[in-house]
Amino acid sequence: MMRTRPLKVALLGCGVVGSEVARIMTTHADDLAARIGAPVELAGVAVRRPSKVREGIPQELVTTDATALVKRGDIDVVVEVIGGIEPARSLITTAFEHGASVVSANKALLAQDGAALHAAADQHGKDLYYEAAVAGAIPLIRPLRESLAGDKVNRVLGIVNGTTNFILDKMDSTGAGYQEALDEATALGYAEADPTADVEGFDAAAKAAILAGIAFHTRVRLDDVYREGMTEVTASDFASAKNMGCTIKLLAICERAEDGRSVTARVHPAMIPLTHPLASVRGAYNAVFVESDASGQLMFYGPGAGGAPTASAVLGDLVAVCRNRLSGTTGPGESAYAALPVSGMGEVVTRYHISLDVADKPGVLAQVATVFAEHGVSIDTVRQQGKDGEASLVVVTHRASDAALGGTVEALRKLDTVRGVASIMRVEGE
Repeated sequence: MMRTRPLKVALLGCGVVGSEVARIMTTHADDLAARIGAPVELAGVAVRRPSKVREGIPQELVTTDATALVKRGDIDVVVEVIGGIEPARSLITTAFEHGASVVSANKALLAQDGAALHAAADQHGKDLYYEAAVAGAIPLIRPLRESLAGDKVNRVLGIVNGTTNFILDKMDSTGAGYQEALDEATALGYAEADPTADVEGFDAAAKAAILAGIAFHTRVRLDDVYREGMTEVTASDFASAKNMGCTIKLLAICERAEDGRSVTARVHPAMIPLTHPLASVRGAYNAVFVESDASGQLMFYGPGAGGAPTASAVLGDLVAVCRNRLSGTTGPGESAYAALPVSGMGEVVTRYHISLDVADKPGVLAQVATVFAEHGVSIDTVRQQGKDGEASLVVVTHRASDAALGGTVEALRKLDTVRGVASIMRVEGE
């Protein structure tokens, strides 16, 4: 039997995502009620500009006093889509204190203060759901947290930012330079006027922190994630990648150490083989590859951003939280029992592609090979091209630690025959 008294929802933020949440709540009201077991009612919408006309939202629901809205006491669920750290953090904790569960899409806040927010939710016996914080419409957090709860996840490797994937895909398919591809992404609305958060990897790093924490049952903060942007990737890097049968993607990589005693989380550009499923992810799409003991390899793919896709994930959480509300239960909270140490980038072991500008004369290759050997870095392949006394030397290594590679590059720079290190890129996905 359906309960007739509606569950009341407060919406914080009514931008691209918030307006879609409100629209779907209205247009799909009957279906949502049937799935939940009770109607849901939009009880208030907190905005910064109340005078703006918002289609489908009665003006009497609009307020600029978000704090008063979450303090009302009759609110069952607060949906937070304003982003940023403050006032979102204070509003969420206030919502818990006044009896509401929370659905959030705030990756930056969850990456920085997820443990404290989970603790507040647990203290007050409320839910904190955030599927939309990582990969838009792609179901990812719930599978990691629930479907794979009986498995051991060893690695999460993914493209979690549509803007950077669009830019790199454009560079790969057309030969465009970075700035040209960025300009097109901006013109099409894929990139913000200030794209720093995307192209410098901040957005992906926040998502990596969330994913690593869930996958490895360990608290991973944003500060624990190594971050390297993609602004230095060039057309020549793509040419080198193609010579290896690879392409280049900005990847979020979360993995256990081989001995299982620590984890790492990182974001950086990397070459991946064209045979890897992530290599075929085009345009502004996202995809995440999960490797676990029992399930093996799983891939989640779809639109990772945008108003409607993100709102779909928010509404999925809203349905789950409302069901919990009706049954008097809460869903899974934070799972950090493993408490594994988070290692620095120096401990990461992978392959490397190094491009050197060297003098074109006898003995150079031998000198370079000696430096690699002295630092314990094994060479897989070498390619050399020379003209007019100058040459390009491309070295691809076997798996080595980042610390060992760093020492190798430092020593290479001291050789008289090495004019410069043109590029260094990791090779992943093998």
